[in-house]
Amino acid sequence: MRLLKRQATSQAISRGPAHAEIFFRLAGALLAAALLFALAQIALTRAAHAQGAVRSVHGDWQIRCDTPPGAQGEQCALIQSVVAEDRSNAGLTVIVLKTADQKSKLMRVVAPLGVLLPSGLGLKLDNQDVGRAGFVRCLPNGCVAEVMMDDKLLGQLKGAKTATFIIFETPEEGIGFPLSLNGLSDGYDKLP
Repeated sequence: MRLLKRQATSQAISRGPAHAEIFFRLAGALLAAALLFALAQIALTRAAHAQGAVRSVHGDWQIRCDTPPGAQGEQCALIQSVVAEDRSNAGLTVIVLKTADQKSKLMRVVAPLGVLLPSGLGLKLDNQDVGRAGFVRCLPNGCVAEVMMDDKLLGQLKGAKTATFIIFETPEEGIGFPLSLNGLSDGYDKLP
């Protein structure tokens, strides 16, 4: 019995360097794949947040501009970030932009992780319920809801004084994020 164990061990040792080389190649490939995945997530996160240099300030809003990877030119967005009054660890970022072809208007809202996705994102303007938007994806830093804005919604936003975005952690419990609309109209009109 001991003789058989020694033979099996010596065979495993003789195959060891070949297995080690395969192991290190596989580990290297996995590490490269993980790095590419991480870079892709960073790129998605940057796109969701529309990071960039502050071009101008309009009331409580900022116009930020950046050139996304692969884009022909710079893209600018009107941005405001807020924190819930009763929860300092829960923040929300609202991004308003014109699409690259200048034919559509988009509002993108990045809500904190942990939201109840089926409930969507609620919006009230001056305490009037406007509706809900669905979440389209979640990133490492939050979940994103997007709305193609028509002229009616843009007019409502420009004419209102306050907006309240509502996320839900449970079907019964909503958290309101009051957002100032001071400067939105002027800032939107100055978006390139």
